[in-house]
Amino acid sequence: MTKLRLDRAPAAPLPLRFLLTVPLWGVLAGVLLIVDGDIALRTRWSPATLALVHAFTLGVLGNAMFGSILQFLPAAAGVTLRGGERSGRWLYGLFNVGVLLLVAGMHQRWPFGLMTAAMVLPAAFVMLALMVVPGLLAAAGQRLLRAGFGVALASALVTAVLGAVLALGLAGRLAVPLTAWTDVHASWGVLGWIVVLLATVARVVMPMFQGTGSVPEVAQATWLAGVVAVLVAVACLRAGGAVAGVVAAPVLIFAGAGLWLQWRAPRLRRGPLVDSWRAGLIALGCAALALPIVPGGMLAASVGLGLALPLLVTAMMLEIVPFIGWIALHRHCGRGIQLPGVQRLLPEVDKRRVLLAQPLLLSLPVAMVWPSTSLARVAGVALVLVWSLTGWTLLGAGRRARHFLRSLEKSR
Repeated sequence: MTKLRLDRAPAAPLPLRFLLTVPLWGVLAGVLLIVDGDIALRTRWSPATLALVHAFTLGVLGNAMFGSILQFLPAAAGVTLRGGERSGRWLYGLFNVGVLLLVAGMHQRWPFGLMTAAMVLPAAFVMLALMVVPGLLAAAGQRLLRAGFGVALASALVTAVLGAVLALGLAGRLAVPLTAWTDVHASWGVLGWIVVLLATVARVVMPMFQGTGSVPEVAQATWLAGVVAVLVAVACLRAGGAVAGVVAAPVLIFAGAGLWLQWRAPRLRRGPLVDSWRAGLIALGCAALALPIVPGGMLAASVGLGLALPLLVTAMMLEIVPFIGWIALHRHCGRGIQLPGVQRLLPEVDKRRVLLAQPLLLSLPVAMVWPSTSLARVAGVALVLVWSLTGWTLLGAGRRARHFLRSLEKSR
């Protein structure tokens, strides 16, 4: 099992600023849905739909992936980050300004926003690669882990370049066959970037925090090679039906493998993390099944991007954020002081409350199946409530850490 290297973990603000921004984008997605109503749920090509989708894929999931990478690679793989905290601040600003410009450009059909985002967002992904790839190449051992991150980062760069081309096409600056290349762009982004990254991290965190076994190395390496083959095939085929079929298979395999590991675990650690991952994997499997069956991909997107992946990502953040807070306390206080445990910084009851709120997100696929202005706005309100609760809960770890430090100062 991979051992955590706490001495190699980055300064807390580096990953935290990304992770704590995730709920803000979730709330913004809810506001967009309240404002636009069912216009955002009827066709994938409307400005409202494009803005909503990218608020999820880049704002919510992108910030979660950036923050997780910056915390996980040093602490779990011993990777040295280039640039440190200063580069991290620039990366955070570059990425989130780029996402804001893209979402605004899509929503308002704003050419300047689209063109600027087409330059800023690829630059942010290149900057992330420059921060982590040299250390990833120099690290010793754990070849499968490093290969997974390598594929995910390469897919992210391809996604960013394709996204820039499509943004310029929407702005009227390039003649681009939008339908075909949008499918390729989405496949590289969701499968190659997000799902591969989740599967790579899951190989470490599921045994460590959930008490499951691990997928055999040969099986995971075969799956990873299969994902690369699928993504190349998608780029060559560029046909909607074929793309849906080949992309759904590895996603379904990932979801099935995760559920199988939980089912076969001899000492599964019951709790919000396990339950969230189980629900998220089931929802992800349903989204993968819907992708080739239900035309258009809108239902699959609402289940996958609005429910399944946020469930998996939120569960990870509820573990990562208090852990980062505990490391920061340890560094601040040094040895000889009894620190509150990670579970005291973010108690199980708070995590459970967030999990119990997640079924409200089912209103999004419901509004997709029966599109109406009222149901769409109910779904928007649900998004605002769930992500507000998630943000408040994550901030709770910082509140408790600061309370401990104040109590410590008073006792001296």
